Amino acid sequence: MQPVGIVGYGAYVPRFRIKVEEIAKVWNGNAQAIKDGLLVDEKSVPDDDEDTVTISVEAARNALARAGIPGSQIGALYIGSESHPYAVKPSGTIVAEAIGAVPDVMVADFEFACKAGTAAMQVCSALVRAGDVEYGMAIGADTSQGRPGDALEYTASAGGAAFVIGRDPLATIDATYSYTTDTPDFWRREGEDFPRHGSRFTGEPAYFKHLTGAANGLMKKTGMKFSDFDLVAFHTPNGKFPLRAARMLGIGKEKLMPGLVVMKIGNTYSGASLLALAALLDVAKPGQKILLTSYGSGAGGDAFALTVTDKILERRDRAKKTADYIAKKEYIDYGTYVKLRKKLKG
Repeated sequence: MQPVGIVGYGAYVPRFRIKVEEIAKVWNGNAQAIKDGLLVDEKSVPDDDEDTVTISVEAARNALARAGIPGSQIGALYIGSESHPYAVKPSGTIVAEAIGAVPDVMVADFEFACKAGTAAMQVCSALVRAGDVEYGMAIGADTSQGRPGDALEYTASAGGAAFVIGRDPLATIDATYSYTTDTPDFWRREGEDFPRHGSRFTGEPAYFKHLTGAANGLMKKTGMKFSDFDLVAFHTPNGKFPLRAARMLGIGKEKLMPGLVVMKIGNTYSGASLLALAALLDVAKPGQKILLTSYGSGAGGDAFALTVTDKILERRDRAKKTADYIAKKEYIDYGTYVKLRKKLKG
């Protein structure tokens, strides 16, 4: 049997951007200090007609193009997000219809803060290994929210990535490991427009504990060492956290930098670690090993050991790269941003 892994992948990032300086100007913030503290220069903003579903459709179509298969061959489709457009109605059915996967497909929406997309990857991988489906599609996408004036407003952005999981992969999934506890560092109750967070609490007992816990757990499970990996993708709530986590684990920052797209597009929540992975696959060489570790508030982390195969060379250029979406941008002012994100409440 051929190994299971990523057969195709695709990214999508909206074209609108707002600079940190533009947000800081409204709230009398020190833009340079904020940029230095977060290592984020600007963030993506979805247009009026963009949401988790439209982002997922674009990313899914790119993933199918790289996989070289029609949507009808997808046997399972799961979307991880914390900004599904409907409170009661699946996003996945719309995406499945748009890519031609219906009606013979399993569909569900996943939610686990920013790691729901990697949870979807784990489920798809298990279904393929079990022989229940030939191909599964896992998507992580968000149009994340931030209360006006809150620190989140400088980073909460929009984007996503999709992965077709199957055999004959361009990157094998060699092992996964998850680390989970009940740590309420970030939440949004039913009916609330904006999330709340535990401020500094989100760092030490939340992000760093769970991300390093998942990564260390994977090393223990597989007998591998961090030095075995050529490229690394971590969840990126900002630019500073993943670099600090890498230092804690003894990983050189040069392994993270190719995937640290957060600096130019902000925190895409469920799409963050997956967009980082997509950016790495855009430049990875056959034989290289990739460590992917997500983080989701509430709290948990999923870690993956991946090995790039020679299939990457024939499939990579079949769709737009992550950098293409990052480069295509149009700046907006704060007023337009408030309008697009519907922050004015009458």
